[in-house]
Amino acid sequence: MYSLAKPFLFAFDAETAHGLGLKAIEAAYRSGLNPLLARKPAPLAVEAFGIQFPNPVGLAAGLDKNGAYVDALASLGFGFIEVGTTTPRPQAGNPKPRMFRIPEHEAVINRLGFNNEGVDALVRNVERAKFTGVLGINIGRNKDTPNERATDDYLECLGKVYARASYVTVNISSPNTQGLRGLQEEGTFAPFVARLREEQERLASRHRARKPMLVKLAPDLSPQAMDGIAEVLLAANVDGVICTNTTVSRTAIANHRRAKESGGLSGRPLLEKSTAVLRGMHQRLGGRVPLVGVGGILSGADAREKMRAGARLVQFYTGMIYRGPTLVGECVEALRGEAAKR
Repeated sequence: MYSLAKPFLFAFDAETAHGLGLKAIEAAYRSGLNPLLARKPAPLAVEAFGIQFPNPVGLAAGLDKNGAYVDALASLGFGFIEVGTTTPRPQAGNPKPRMFRIPEHEAVINRLGFNNEGVDALVRNVERAKFTGVLGINIGRNKDTPNERATDDYLECLGKVYARASYVTVNISSPNTQGLRGLQEEGTFAPFVARLREEQERLASRHRARKPMLVKLAPDLSPQAMDGIAEVLLAANVDGVICTNTTVSRTAIANHRRAKESGGLSGRPLLEKSTAVLRGMHQRLGGRVPLVGVGGILSGADAREKMRAGARLVQFYTGMIYRGPTLVGECVEALRGEAAKR
């Protein structure tokens, strides 16, 4: 069914198509037609960070920024759904146009800039959802909050989403909020993570339930930066790591007319770079921290590549744009075959 809808959606600009696609998935869900979009795959249970997942294929953050379509998206067969990024206060994001498809490379450039309705709106949406599966909530800082006070934004979001999340992702790697990636730098990262870990344990005691906290990294890290980050993650006993966000590199699309557009590049050109960081973090962490592989998954074979590089789980977003919901089942079956070989 998506193959029929795709030309219609691609007739619109990328951000308009994004909204229309979500509304179409919601309409199919409410009318009971969601099996026409994708059939739920047979279970392929996996455990990570103390959570049981029905299958290891998840939806990456960014598609449903406000948690408004959780039930509809879950009906497509994902093993887990991640919503956000959400910020303490609502914000419009960067000026439009700010999202561009590059079909020749099965890629997207976006500079959305954490456009969202704020954490309180997201929590209300999640509370209305019927979904009882694994729900990740991705948190960030507001655009006008300087990095010196960024911890306050993350602490506020962490406290507000904690009761409703299965796990929380700390997004310090988007290239579309000025200075945000500075939180990954030596001298900043360790105290930032330590403060969040302290609050995580306080919330666990208060709610009598410990929710895992994951950190989402950039794909543009040097080996030296990965060394330092790995040391901090191990010392702080962080529950998990998501590798990776979008890239600012344009090497893979250097000759394309959109190459000079600012923002994060996702899709096929991100696969090699993101998988290299995934592999590098797996080696540095020695298998002691579960990893989620994201970036460039457009086929079951891509999902297998992430698993072979050290991922316990995988996620995609741009793959939904180019392949549609049937990619979920394709990836689950590819990983089922991979698991059978082990």
